[in-house]
Amino acid sequence: MSWVGFLLAILFEFVGLTTLEEPLYVVGYYAIAAAFLIVTSLVLQKTIRDNEEDKITNGTYEG
Repeated sequence: MSWVGFLLAILFEFVGLTTLEEPLYVVGYYAIAAAFLIVTSLVLQKTIRDNEEDKITNGTYEG
């Protein structure tokens, strides 16, 4: 389910950028911002997962 949402978000971002009636430098700015947001979201997800795995492995998990 999360992959479907992720792919839909990327698709809608692509459609929005291709139909945006602005100069190319504005579209490029939004495209770079979208790519940065995607990458940072993936890195944040991995960091949180790794931290939780470390808590479980080290026996400090409280949940």
